[in-house]
Amino acid sequence: MEQAPKELLGILDEIRQQLASLSARVAQLEHAPIEPATPATPAPQPEAAPAAAPETITEQEILAIAAALAAYLGVQPHIRQIRLISSRAWAEEGRVTIQASHRLHS
Repeated sequence: MEQAPKELLGILDEIRQQLASLSARVAQLEHAPIEPATPATPAPQPEAAPAAAPETITEQEILAIAAALAAYLGVQPHIRQIRLISSRAWAEEGRVTIQASHRLHS
């Protein structure tokens, strides 16, 4: 019976150490400067470009995307390209969620 609590205490100590390590990594990532990526060579352009004008992405948006990726991946990413891919699926899913929230329960 004595070994089970000792074993659990050892596991808890390992978890605490891992949490401390992860907290330190997150703190380091939060304070690390994020530099906007600049490609060394221009990317090849597709032959048939879409007719719509491209939307511009602000530096703050790039920093927010980089910070989110760093938090998710655990390392500072090197962003090569950001582009908007239009999809109706997100809009449809949003409408479904909103409509489902309006259903009345009797």
